[in-house]
Amino acid sequence: MKYIIKLSTLIVLLLLSSLTFSQNTEQEIQNLKNQYQLLEKELDSIGNILETKNLQQIIEQIHAHGLPEMLEGEELVCHSAMCLVFSEEYKLAKWVVHMLTGEIINGRVSRSNDFRNDPLIPNAGVEGDYFIRIPKEDGRFEYDGFGYDRGHLAPSADFRWSETALSESYFYSNISPQTSDLNRNKWAEIEGFFRAYIYNNPENSLFIVTAPVLRSDLPRIERGVNRLPIPEYHYKIAVDLKKKIGVAFLMPQVNLTYPIDWYAASIDSIEALTGINFFANLTAEDETLIESQYDLSKWYPERNKNDVSPMSREELPNGTFNTVEGRRFINYHREVKVCGTVVSTHKSRKGNIFLNLDKSFPNQIFSITIWASDITNFSYEPESFLLNKKVCITGKISEYQGTPSMYLDNENKIEILR
Repeated sequence: MKYIIKLSTLIVLLLLSSLTFSQNTEQEIQNLKNQYQLLEKELDSIGNILETKNLQQIIEQIHAHGLPEMLEGEELVCHSAMCLVFSEEYKLAKWVVHMLTGEIINGRVSRSNDFRNDPLIPNAGVEGDYFIRIPKEDGRFEYDGFGYDRGHLAPSADFRWSETALSESYFYSNISPQTSDLNRNKWAEIEGFFRAYIYNNPENSLFIVTAPVLRSDLPRIERGVNRLPIPEYHYKIAVDLKKKIGVAFLMPQVNLTYPIDWYAASIDSIEALTGINFFANLTAEDETLIESQYDLSKWYPERNKNDVSPMSREELPNGTFNTVEGRRFINYHREVKVCGTVVSTHKSRKGNIFLNLDKSFPNQIFSITIWASDITNFSYEPESFLLNKKVCITGKISEYQGTPSMYLDNENKIEILR
């Protein structure tokens, strides 16, 4: 009987101890949650302060280093992270300046799509410049578009670290009529090109100037509220003052078949085209150095350092085609001769050899395959001997994973230009 009483007492004590332990653990968890919430609030507060200071610094840097020369009568309008001059004559921005910094690497803000009027420029464009929204009986809308996208000048993704700055990129003062072919493809590639540069150089920053090329004889969107001009060209200019390099891209609205480096140009050439003096605060020495160059090898990551532009018509031998033109002959019944520079090579474990002309992986635009069984037909090792040489290769063109490709079975099908 005593044993049973002792055992019962022990069980009660254990239960009480377990309950006390459970209550203590629960209280500890609640305390940690409370501390975590306080830390979250503190981090949010610090994050907001940091974002504000970053935005302030960007505008200061733009004023110090990034602005084009202002003409008499022009008004500079600055938002949180971009500055612009608006043309009342054309109802489009004459130019927009923003900075691309390493802040984008950890940015998590998503695009907002809140296109709206610019509160600082009342006449800076409206939705009705691009399409008509027609209400339906069920409460939804039918959209009657005028054939042009609302193309960002300073891209929203460059501000993904600031909800405020990203939202302001949807002001119509930062928008220009662009064909879908330009806006959704090559224009986006150029934007991605500069973001990739910052990802590879996170301690650097870029001053970027973007605009349509405006002139009085441009066609107009006749159905739009402001009858906006339809630019034939847009340009995007970037400068890294730390490395003292600069480049521009001049993009037509149509026939965008070539890689983006085909459209690269010097800043000097855009100044001659537009009459605008970009980066007016540069020293004379830096201006001469930065604005005369457009060597894209300085902008590509190491794996793409050998990439080149497809050969121009003047460079091509008679009866041959460059690597872009070669796409037209996919599955063509006859052999054609395609010329380009061997910029990268690879020999697989099975002994097959792969060559890329003009653009290396992952941007390849034309590939050559030499099967291991055909290597005995070459008097040299193709993967090393052909690297960096300009060549013309004759054969039928097929397609592999979206890339025009040609099989090379002997060295007589290849002509080395230099």
